This record gives sequence, structure tokens and C-alpha cells, in this order.
Amino acid sequence: MESKRIAAEKAVEFIKDGMIVGLGTGSTAYWAIQKIGQRVKEGLSVKAIATSNQSEDLARELGISLLSTAEIETIDITIDGADEVDADWNLIKGGGGALLREKIVAASSKQLIIIVDESKLVKQLGHFPLPVEIVRFGYEITVNKLRKLGAEPTLRKIGEQPYLTDNGNYIADCHFGKIDRPDELHHALNLIPGVVDNGLFIGMATHVIAGYQDGTVKEQLR
Repeated sequence: MESKRIAAEKAVEFIKDGMIVGLGTGSTAYWAIQKIGQRVKEGLSVKAIATSNQSEDLARELGISLLSTAEIETIDITIDGADEVDADWNLIKGGGGALLREKIVAASSKQLIIIVDESKLVKQLGHFPLPVEIVRFGYEITVNKLRKLGAEPTLRKIGEQPYLTDNGNYIADCHFGKIDRPDELHHALNLIPGVVDNGLFIGMATHVIAGYQDGTVKEQLR
């Protein structure tokens, strides 16, 4: 937890007065939002757009001014976590269930700063199951098509009930094993009717900031 916090606090140093900031979702993004809230109390003037109801609620609680998507064209900086980051900065995201909103916000951002602890840095994507957001209608057919692509899909659940995203969709967590060509897999997944989007973020990160258990932070820039 400490390594996540120090990486998040380093990322927040990039935020300047007057910026529009994208707020990620998940345990690492939580620390970034907390730090932004602290800086707002100290006089930082920013406006933000959240990638989940959870992050939106936290931002409101901390006094961070929020915008709707109708009020923006571009976002200056988005700070978010990732479930895996490979050597080419391809990402797997969606463990927190917000991959679609995260991708919409990331695609509109001038800078996407990814904050992780060292355990999320991998040589090759695929150990973490790839989240795929799918519509509820005909989900059994969609899951079968995912299986035909080589996945072992599992419908995410809370107890006995399917997990619902903030968009009212399901998530299939797909075990592909090692992902050799993430760009090709991303394209193939999104061609399946019923798939809304998937958790592969290809070539979107502009910074990766990793926190280590020894208290150090390593920052990489493109």
C-alpha cells in the first residue's frame, strides 16, 4: 500500500493550476485522488472528470470540482492505475470494473500517467486475466465467442449475482495466458458483437511511475 501511495503522490506533482484532470479508479488511483484533494485544500485550482461513481463520490467528499463529459473537449492529465504494464507500456486495466470509462477518459487526455507498485511491472501481459466489458443481452453467445478466441472466460460475480459496471454491463475476465500480440487481440475482441470494450490499453500511457517496497519511486517518460 505504501508503494502505491508514493507513486500516486509523485504523479500528482505533474498537476498545475487551471488543469482539467482525469481521475482514475481503483486502489492506486484512490491515493492520487486523496493527494489532489489535499492540494485543492492548499489552494490548487483544478477541475476533474471521474472514471467511476466511486471516484466521483470520493472527489466530491474531498472538495474537488467535477465536470461532466459535455463540458470538456480535452483533458490535460489523467492519473490512473493498471493491473499489468509491459516493457512497451501496453496495459491491462479493468480489475476495478471501470475499464470503459477509463478508456474514454484516457483517449481524450494529453497525458496519461500510470501509477503502479513494482508487482504490476511485467515482461509480457497475460498473467492477470483480461477484463472484457460485454452487454447483458446475449452474453452467453458473447462469452462463447471469447472462448473461440482462445480465452478461458469467467463472468465476474458478486456473490451469486453477476457484477454490473457503472454502465450496467457485465465483465468477462478472460485468461489468455501470455499475450504475444496485444494490439491484434485488442482489435479481435472489439470486433465481437456484444463486446463493448476490453482492458487492453495499447500505446496510451505517456508516463509510468512505479513505487517500490524500499520506498523509492522510478519515473519513466516517453
